[in-house]
Amino acid sequence: MAKWTHAQIPDQTGKHAVITGSNSGIGFEAARALAGRGAAVVLACRSVARGEQAKAQILAQHPSAKLAVMALDLADLDHVRQFAAQLGERLDHLDLLINNAGVMMPPASTTKQGFELQFGVNHLGHFALTGLLLERLQARPGARVVSVSSQAHRSGRMNFDDLDFEARGYDRMAAYGQSKLANLLFTFEAQRRFEAAGVGVLVAAAHPGWTRTNLQQHWGLADLLNPLLGMAPAKGALPTLRAATDPGVRSGDYYGPRGLYQMWGYPKQVGTTKAARSQADGARLWEVSELRTGVRYPAGPAAIPGHSS
Repeated sequence: MAKWTHAQIPDQTGKHAVITGSNSGIGFEAARALAGRGAAVVLACRSVARGEQAKAQILAQHPSAKLAVMALDLADLDHVRQFAAQLGERLDHLDLLINNAGVMMPPASTTKQGFELQFGVNHLGHFALTGLLLERLQARPGARVVSVSSQAHRSGRMNFDDLDFEARGYDRMAAYGQSKLANLLFTFEAQRRFEAAGVGVLVAAAHPGWTRTNLQQHWGLADLLNPLLGMAPAKGALPTLRAATDPGVRSGDYYGPRGLYQMWGYPKQVGTTKAARSQADGARLWEVSELRTGVRYPAGPAAIPGHSS
């Protein structure tokens, strides 16, 4: 399919979705598109005020949209647990979780629990959230988890001896690449574990290519280059939306733009680096993530032959 667009999104009536970081950028566009097709969408945002603004924008276009705003700070694992508990009180099932929120190349900083911020928010927060919501996802046949990665995963390296850049000194680009590589390692390891344990939740990933969003606020060239080269967020959200809704998606699929260097264009299934497919690194990352977050999945290592922690 040369041009997969919003027109290909199937009817989402009756489905419940949670999208992290959905007050702006790709997350906002995904929320708007899904709500416009009938899904009930939870806008999971660090700022409730900005989430309410996003909700009002969507309602202006889709007055009958089913939307809720909930506070979620992925930089605080206690808050992630609180969010999951509150959502569990509202919903007994969940059809779609889009792990979209992220930070990109900020100054050196840490999460509340002391982890490097990009690894903590982009990976650990979403690892914990997915695990805590897995029971709700398992309650719905065909449920999906979509994680938003980046072409930056190609430069990423997992340094398990110094994940927080304490020994080698902080390098914001290297930290971002590591966190985006972790998103893919998580997706593919989840696929292996879920399939081995009979967990009927599809896991996929996507990346937006070069899309102009406020995620790039710490990148000095963004203001200069984005107007010339960046796709609009509505188009940049298409790989995420395809991974989230296309009936042809299979667990472990990865979507990105089809154009030059996967920077622009309509979404298609794309490849990754060999590092992103490393089963050894995927298993090790999973073990580290369970230790750091304290979240053990129902389909954890003990239930799956060949994995131990």
